[in-house]
Amino acid sequence: MPIVNSALTSRHGAPVVRRAVARDAKRLTRLVRGSHAYEGRYAAMVADYRVGADYIETHQVFVAVDADDATGRVLGFYSLVMLPPELDLLFVDNGAQGRGIGRLLVEHMTSQARAAGLDRVRVVSHPPAEGFYLRSGAQRTGTVGANPPAVPWDRPELQFLIR
Repeated sequence: MPIVNSALTSRHGAPVVRRAVARDAKRLTRLVRGSHAYEGRYAAMVADYRVGADYIETHQVFVAVDADDATGRVLGFYSLVMLPPELDLLFVDNGAQGRGIGRLLVEHMTSQARAAGLDRVRVVSHPPAEGFYLRSGAQRTGTVGANPPAVPWDRPELQFLIR
């Protein structure tokens, strides 16, 4: 599977998107578990969630990092599962919200999907994130029913058409 040039040109303060590596696993797990989008009734869904090195090696996982930060601070990440094509995870660090990181990751994901020859990518959205996906170009296709006890609420199903 080809990998599109994933190191976006860095300008001062601009994030860079790169392929995730196994050593990112703990940082990605912390980002998921600490997400403010999963507070309150949604907290149980991510409380024990783990992004493992095996997951990173199996799927197309990319991270947006702060190019000007010597520690390579992770601003967000996504995971594209190829078969069947699905955006499995997309998280933006709480402190990086509103900076265009989510849109950058969606744009990168669609370029990866296009390079892989995909014509669409499914998204089963966290309910509060549906508006973000719609604003990013996804189309609503239906609803995925609750699956208690793991997911006790219905979730929007969307898709990105890859052109």
